[in-house]
Amino acid sequence: MHVVIMGCGRVGSTLARSLEDRNHTVSIIDSEPDAFRRLGPGFNGDKIPGIGFDQEVLEKAGIRRADAFAAVSSGDNSNIIAARVARETFGIQQVVARIYDPGRAEVYQRLGITTVATVKWTADQVLRRILPAGAEPDFRDPSGTIRVDHIPTPEVWVGARVGQLQRQGRCRVAWIDRLGEGVLPDRDSVIQEGDMLHLVVREDTAQQTYDVFARGPEHEG
Repeated sequence: MHVVIMGCGRVGSTLARSLEDRNHTVSIIDSEPDAFRRLGPGFNGDKIPGIGFDQEVLEKAGIRRADAFAAVSSGDNSNIIAARVARETFGIQQVVARIYDPGRAEVYQRLGITTVATVKWTADQVLRRILPAGAEPDFRDPSGTIRVDHIPTPEVWVGARVGQLQRQGRCRVAWIDRLGEGVLPDRDSVIQEGDMLHLVVREDTAQQTYDVFARGPEHEG
């Protein structure tokens, strides 16, 4: 993946190094060139001085080939403007914005822009939302047998029931994030567009689970 990050503070620099450690390419933008010192000498990505919501700056950062965009500067307004430009102008689907004000964060979450807060937690959460589903589990039990993942509802599963997904995907839906609220589903609950599914799966069958998600529901006689 190629990821563009706006903001080279503690969160942005931690996120950039974490992505490089996972063999992804990174471009990081900051209005203060001195901020790039936080990346250390081993960082191989592009360092772009400028304003992160300026379209020319984003072009230099490779936004047109980017798979994800993270706005993690210290300013709520700058972050949300940059996130909206990335999403609405350049069509980036995986967009995350750091928002300090919880009330505003909830508003933008409802607009489809994932929002997160605090330093170490922010870097970890942004990483999980940027990488493909299943690449970085939210939790893994000490034995390495069971993992908890989150996945945006695949379009092919919208309208299906939780029980069918669990049977065919060999998983359990622990809970669903829906319109900013947590929902505990039962087998007859209908999966809706925009749901974030939190799944419990076995490590050794996780790939099969995601293959089922990609294919969509199969007819059950």
